[in-house]
Amino acid sequence: MKLSVLDQSVSLAGSTEGAAIRDTVSLAEHCEQLGYSRFWVSEHHGLPTIIGSAPEIVMAAIAARTQRIRIGSAGVMLPHYSALKVAEQFRVLEALAPGRIDLGVGRAPGGDMRTARALNPNAMAAADHFPEQVRDLHAWTSHGTHAGITAHPLGAHAPEIWILGSSDYGAQLAAHFGLPYAFAYFFTDGQGAEQAIDLYRRLYQPSERHPKPHATLCIWALVAETDEEAAHHALSRDRWRIDRARGVLGPLQSPEVIAAAGFSAADDAGLAPMRAKAFVGSAATVKGKIERLAAEFELDELVVNTWAHDPEVRRLSYALLAGAFALPAA
Repeated sequence: MKLSVLDQSVSLAGSTEGAAIRDTVSLAEHCEQLGYSRFWVSEHHGLPTIIGSAPEIVMAAIAARTQRIRIGSAGVMLPHYSALKVAEQFRVLEALAPGRIDLGVGRAPGGDMRTARALNPNAMAAADHFPEQVRDLHAWTSHGTHAGITAHPLGAHAPEIWILGSSDYGAQLAAHFGLPYAFAYFFTDGQGAEQAIDLYRRLYQPSERHPKPHATLCIWALVAETDEEAAHHALSRDRWRIDRARGVLGPLQSPEVIAAAGFSAADDAGLAPMRAKAFVGSAATVKGKIERLAAEFELDELVVNTWAHDPEVRRLSYALLAGAFALPAA
């Protein structure tokens, strides 16, 4: 069983947004030592909680400080940009870290539509042309030259493109182009995952690089020494989920502050379904849940996203999980 990491550079109450970016780079070094296969970083815009807005820059910093772990975007929100420019950026990254670059792309704006239009005045129309962008990006990253234009630098290796999504749309597109597919299980609490993965596998058209379908799920998990301790640290994300539903966003709060304030009965009722399905607990508890999920979807790799107000709690979570699955530590 392979495990990988998705990090979103989450801002923390009492700290700075710059510290969140630096912590992402540091966490990548930590996860490489623990034996994780990939380290992916996300792209969001105009949000006070998830502040990683330029994954390609963070990836370059990670590439300079790691040696083995694959580094990727999860993902570049392609409608904001030119497919050629993205291909060039990731070919540069591939030159810096040969054979280690994943180019995950998505269609969603990664923020509100006002911000999307500021990034690209034609944002709505661009989203409609996402399949054509993926086609062009695939050609430029795989072959270098496409439509009479060459994306430099050329080299022996090419970034591996992944399609990211949380609906049937991305699954079908990935199947059509013969590309790996990652479903954002943590974003939907699993809703739609079974249908999307089934569609992907049934419709898959083999490609030169990927003769067989390659799917994964991105889950949210938090591991601690005990189930109770893990549930305590998960309060930070619980509070964020409740606040987000009310349109209130901000840095991640500490579990101690949240525990002191408590939740209303309505909030607890709203959180109950999410908590029942959450991958939160001791290493043994979470390992069992992950193994059951992997067996259900016939997967040999999962991507783990962990939020915690204390960076050391997050590092311990990844360490305990790596130990439970006996990942090949450096």
